Amino acid sequence: GLFPYNMAPKEQKSKEAKALAAANSSKGKRKKWSKGKQKEKVNNAVLFDKGTYEKLLAEVPKYKMITPSILSDRLRINGSLARAAIQELVGKGLIRPIVQHSTQVIYTRATGA
Repeated sequence: GLFPYNMAPKEQKSKEAKALAAANSSKGKRKKWSKGKQKEKVNNAVLFDKGTYEKLLAEVPKYKMITPSILSDRLRINGSLARAAIQELVGKGLIRPIVQHSTQVIYTRATGA
């Protein structure tokens, strides 16, 4: 026949059993928050040592684009040191400014361009 009458009715759970099932159901699990990413501390130099300074004079004029951020990243120096370094290179005529902005000044190497 169409209707299987021989299926036993689902056994009724007691109220306690239902409460237990609800408590254990996956919905009850709270979302766990991730612990937040910890930005690793970059320990950048505050003053030039001889090696870093020579590297600055040797390599930086070869970069196509020069900003305090890039110097800080590549030479492991802090931002204010990077700005000072850039001023120095400009003074020596090794690089030239493109964008003069209050916060980020962008320079390039001193080519004929």
